[in-house]
Amino acid sequence: MNRLAGVTSPYLLQHADNPVDWWPWTPEAFEEARRRDVPVLLSVGYSACHWCHVMAHESFEDQDTAGYLNEHFVSVKVDREERPDVDAVYMEAVQAATGQGGWPMTVFLTPEAEPFYFGTYFPPEPRHGMPSFRQVLQGVRQAWETRREEVTEVAGKIVRDLAQREIGYGGTRTPGGEELGQALLALTREYDPQRGGFGGAPKFPPSMVIEFLLRHHARTGSEGALQMAQDTCERMARGGLYDQLGGGFARYSVDRDWTVPHFEKMLYDNALLCRVYAHLWRTTGSALARRVALETADFMVRELRTEQGGFASALDADSDDGSGRHVEGAYYVWTPEQLREALGEQDAELAARYFGVTEEGTFEEGASVLQLPQDDGLFDAERIASVRRRLLARRAERAAPGRDDKVVAAWNGLAVAALAETGAYFDRPDLVEAALGAADLLVRLHLDEHAALARTSRDGRVGANAGVLEDYADTAEGFLALASVTGEGVWLDFAGLLLDQVLTRFTDPATGSLYDTAADAEQLIRRPQDPTDNATPSGWSAAAGALLGYAAHTGSEAHRTAAERALGVVQALGPRVPRFTGWGLAVAEAALDGPREVAVVASAPDEPGARELHRTALLAAAPGAVVAFGTADGDEFPLLAGRPLVGGEPTAYVCRGFTCDAPTTDPQGLRAALGG
Repeated sequence: MNRLAGVTSPYLLQHADNPVDWWPWTPEAFEEARRRDVPVLLSVGYSACHWCHVMAHESFEDQDTAGYLNEHFVSVKVDREERPDVDAVYMEAVQAATGQGGWPMTVFLTPEAEPFYFGTYFPPEPRHGMPSFRQVLQGVRQAWETRREEVTEVAGKIVRDLAQREIGYGGTRTPGGEELGQALLALTREYDPQRGGFGGAPKFPPSMVIEFLLRHHARTGSEGALQMAQDTCERMARGGLYDQLGGGFARYSVDRDWTVPHFEKMLYDNALLCRVYAHLWRTTGSALARRVALETADFMVRELRTEQGGFASALDADSDDGSGRHVEGAYYVWTPEQLREALGEQDAELAARYFGVTEEGTFEEGASVLQLPQDDGLFDAERIASVRRRLLARRAERAAPGRDDKVVAAWNGLAVAALAETGAYFDRPDLVEAALGAADLLVRLHLDEHAALARTSRDGRVGANAGVLEDYADTAEGFLALASVTGEGVWLDFAGLLLDQVLTRFTDPATGSLYDTAADAEQLIRRPQDPTDNATPSGWSAAAGALLGYAAHTGSEAHRTAAERALGVVQALGPRVPRFTGWGLAVAEAALDGPREVAVVASAPDEPGARELHRTALLAAAPGAVVAFGTADGDEFPLLAGRPLVGGEPTAYVCRGFTCDAPTTDPQGLRAALGG
């Protein structure tokens, strides 16, 4: 066992038995490199990364390679999901130097943590124009020993170049209708009208962009925005990206048609998409959107919930194919012969037509990824339901993909928001309870007495790494959603504690710009700062959204001002790169719409009529609307103060800015006031 034994990261633990003498990212590792006067190999990956596993098997499990590494380098292994700050800083350097990036990320550093040579995956033998990993190691060692001055000069220049990079903030003005319209036009140009989604292969689920499109439609009535959202959601849900048997989405599609996924399933994708499909149903009443939202929620609860009540990070892409080989997609794909074995001849023929399974296959070695290429109405629903059940039971006999069971605060915050809202929309109190369980774990285990948030936990043991901006922002977003759904004001209070940390520890007081790490966090070669969305909302845009929602709930001018200053960067980036500013654009839609503040009061929360008004408020598509629910003049929420019942009946109040509509006791009247 090396120094990775005993850490909380499942990814690092996968390397604890390597012959490589791995160190975790610690000051002691760099002190060791200085003592020995050797460079540092930094290897960054994550548990569900297919090529990370390949390189580990080919190189890090190889005795000769490990021996060379141990003699000439200090090797440091980092889980990018535990240390997104380390990942971001060195990925920026990799992309600046090579024009591309990815994982595994392989970077060589001086003992002062300054990078001087970069790459991603290196094969064990020269291949496709790539040097072998051993050749790279030998070249780096030779450069370090014979051209040290050149190496340190290159490293110093890279660090200086990174330090000089500036983000164009666009001032402190919140994007207006003109900028949001320009962003929509830019998205239209990149839209794939035949297949849905944006751009070419590989195709990622654009959950944050879809949220913007739905909010833009709600504010402006734009049918084009709604059509892009609807068509993309339908194509994703009918394709191989979506698990047609067990629910839930894979990370991305390797092709433009959503046919073959990269099979890893991430908590953050499924949380974001669950919420998107629930919001699509809220807007359109789509039966498909309802089914997918609920199946995805059920997948998260069934397959990702941990014993402590949190949600695990991911399921691997690879699993044992029955022959002892770990193969990508083995758990999910089917051949016609496998269908016949599970279903018999007639039902296998039906399943092949329904799920698009062919003799040639759509994946590898004649296997097919299940899809829904045809209209459901052409098939007998009861017979299809029976086929699904039997295939799911047969699949459960296969070796399941591994699970990365660390709990990441940010992604659990996204799951809390999705499950709370989905449970409320579809009268599924069990989903709301699951959201409450995860929120309780975050407060009980991740949040300390100073309101500082830990990034991760595992098996009820909190990790050593400090939370970054997205952890505070996404957890606050989840708590705000939970407050609106449950009527429990304590979640608003917890959100406020987290957002106060954002204001004091993550915000530049001069410009209002946001950093991904706290002012008192470990100092890296650069303090990471990125306002663009990637697989998840950037910490920057997530913070803007949570600050805006909290301000609407409380009337806090400080939080509203901070949200508006943070949105200045969206004004600059939104019209130019809307695909990577989706959540910022969605927050800007909420700011432009108000957001609306809804207070629903009753003499008792469970009295007749109160729940209907509350649900009507939650189902409003008004961008970013906040909902407070409780007893008249209750102290659970600031929005309830001074809100009496009308005629002794449950009553709803709707305000926007500094203007309020007349109170109403009628759900239809409330729906109209909220633009429904």
